[in-house]
Amino acid sequence: MVFEHAPGMKGLLIDENLPLPTALPTSLPVTHSRQLGRQPSDTEIWDHALNNDLVIVTKDGDFVQRINMQGPPPRVVHLRVGNMRRSAFISWLYKQWPGIESASATHKLVNVYSDRMELVA
Repeated sequence: MVFEHAPGMKGLLIDENLPLPTALPTSLPVTHSRQLGRQPSDTEIWDHALNNDLVIVTKDGDFVQRINMQGPPPRVVHLRVGNMRRSAFISWLYKQWPGIESASATHKLVNVYSDRMELVA
């Protein structure tokens, strides 16, 4: 099942610290940071997301610090779950995705925990 994306969202940028799922349940274009070159820096990822109106999806807390200091855009989805097997992580992400995508359209930061989401406007 593919969910229609929220208005104004142009795509997603998946950070290198996350496995690239074969497809997320979204109609948005999905780019993995590895497609930007070999091990792009956080600044390169941030700038690419900023210039292309992409939402950064990451487990890296550095992006949270940056958005709190600089503000959006870009917006950030911070997946705050511990280590999981790849298949379990992707299954969990698919289940959470509709709420994540909806929240990221209207909030600069979406913190996603195993049992809840925290939204920062």
